[in-house]
Amino acid sequence: MDIQNKILQVESLTKVYGKGDNRTEALNGISFDVLEGEFLGIMGASGSGKTTLLNCIATMLKPSSGKVILRGQNISGFRGGALADYRGREIGYLFQEFELLDNLTARENIALPLSLHGVTAKKAESDIESLAAMLDITGVLDKFPGQMSGGQKQRVAAARALISDPAILLADEPTGALDSKNSKKLMDMLSEINRKQQKTIMMVTHDANAASYCSRILFIQDGCIFHELRRNVLTESTSAFYDRIVTVMAQLGGGSANVF
Repeated sequence: MDIQNKILQVESLTKVYGKGDNRTEALNGISFDVLEGEFLGIMGASGSGKTTLLNCIATMLKPSSGKVILRGQNISGFRGGALADYRGREIGYLFQEFELLDNLTARENIALPLSLHGVTAKKAESDIESLAAMLDITGVLDKFPGQMSGGQKQRVAAARALISDPAILLADEPTGALDSKNSKKLMDMLSEINRKQQKTIMMVTHDANAASYCSRILFIQDGCIFHELRRNVLTESTSAFYDRIVTVMAQLGGGSANVF
């Protein structure tokens, strides 16, 4: 992780829904930086604004005010082709429910982001094979989603999110639809990608086990950052970091059951 390089800057970001008595501030002037090669976790109670934050960075939602700056560019003002290029090339998004197209094979699903930019699956074949080997999905490349397990679907979705070599991978509850065995396998693989490729990852999660793989965690409450936890990745194990996460969750939210 390059501590000198801020790949993402979020500045005074707000998101307001509704008006008058129905007005809700999902994000309330939140600011933070994400460093190149960082594995950042976002945690908070249901309705705290964490998924809204992720979706503003992904440009799936437009913030009410503030800035999202990626690699020095203010993406908040992107429109048209610039916005499409940003979504297709700079951001990889890993969804909780996989969001694979049922009528496409795993290979075709992975290649889909490239095809939108005129790159064929054949041209991307070596990259697809490399990611498939890394994520242990080579055996399902020519299968349809209905023929895969949940863990395989999520790893195919991860390959799709990574195929365009995005600047940052955004993951929204990536283990939420997986059992504990597949959750661990996915997190081990994401951690390896972060460590070996220095891929920047920003993950929303309610799962302390998944969060323990992160290098830093921001806890969000009422659209604001109310606590930060850093892991010493050189000396602190994931199990030790997990214990600290659970302690903070208990102190700030009345127990891990209240953090989603």
